[in-house]
Amino acid sequence: MSGTESAPTRVDTSRPHPARVYDWWLGGKDNYPVDEELARRILAVDGTVVRGARANRRFMHRAVRTVAEAGARQFLDIGTGIPTEPNLHQVAQGVAPESRVVYADNDPIVLRHAEALLHGSPQGTTAYVHADVRDVDTLLSRAAETLDLTAPVALSLVALTHYLDDDPAGDDVYGLLERYVAALAPGSHLILSQVTADLSPAAVEQAAENFRRGGQPFHPRPLPAFLRFFDGLELLGPGVIPVHGWRPEPQDVAAQAEGIVPVYAGVARKP
Repeated sequence: MSGTESAPTRVDTSRPHPARVYDWWLGGKDNYPVDEELARRILAVDGTVVRGARANRRFMHRAVRTVAEAGARQFLDIGTGIPTEPNLHQVAQGVAPESRVVYADNDPIVLRHAEALLHGSPQGTTAYVHADVRDVDTLLSRAAETLDLTAPVALSLVALTHYLDDDPAGDDVYGLLERYVAALAPGSHLILSQVTADLSPAAVEQAAENFRRGGQPFHPRPLPAFLRFFDGLELLGPGVIPVHGWRPEPQDVAAQAEGIVPVYAGVARKP
């Protein structure tokens, strides 16, 4: 594990952070009362969230394995969250030990756990940068200390875009994605998942309102809005689909019986 710079040491425990809320849903211990409070409030109105968190993790595993088997050897994971094994680098380096992986997140607690837990294969490289997805130039500059951006990179933003608005005067999520994709070499891949209200409108809207009350903006998106992220790219089969159905393995098929997971997923290649 290598880091490219030091991160702030102060962890803000006055407001919930998505990575720590997600950690609570996954049964982790790396969260604070403010995170648990929000996680429980959302779970009370949307019983799909734990299933969704687990389904997102399994989708990431399947997607990373798919692109690694197709030849991807460099990975940039933005909004990585608190490490939960197996993590992205373990999947990628399990296929190709020489893979180079960079994780990026903006929460100091994530960096602390990354430094302690994210150890890659001897042949490959695993690094972490403390940067915000909105700061494209800084994040890519630091990632380029480990990755060769003139060669293909698999860019992963799993369960991140629903925390970003599409207002050009705000987060401008579509503009952000366009800038990241433009910086990638042909043959690169984009791995995305996104919460939608299409599949469970009332529960997702109540969950979104709880996020907003907790000081965390939340933006579920319908299918056409999610498809827009892939403009100009070549979607891999089966295209954009509810997360359980993207190249499912037996565990995913079994999990579908537990109920709906209101998340879309897709993987695309840059021509």
